[in-house]
Amino acid sequence: MAQGEQIGIIGKGITIKGSLTGAGDLVVEGRVEGQIALKNHLTIESTGKVQADIRAEELTINGEASGNIDASSKVAINASARVAGDVKAPRVVIEDGAVFNGSIEMEVKLPDDI
Repeated sequence: MAQGEQIGIIGKGITIKGSLTGAGDLVVEGRVEGQIALKNHLTIESTGKVQADIRAEELTINGEASGNIDASSKVAINASARVAGDVKAPRVVIEDGAVFNGSIEMEVKLPDDI
């Protein structure tokens, strides 16, 4: 997070349906359904449930996420996470114990002489 920027929080009792866009960091403790497009970091906490296609620079998942994920930097699927959907990112970390159902595309370019 850049210095001076605030973190948005969607609390445990909140449900949002629709499109979420923004340039700051966002923490989801509640529920989001629809689409999420962030320029910075999205964190889905253990109480968070997201049913959305997600585009962000970086994504950390501790709760539940279903939908396609496109991250420009990194996706971290932590041990408590449950994820269903395709992930596209240059770096993907899946911790032992996480539940993941989908495919991963990391855009690896192989040398021509292989």
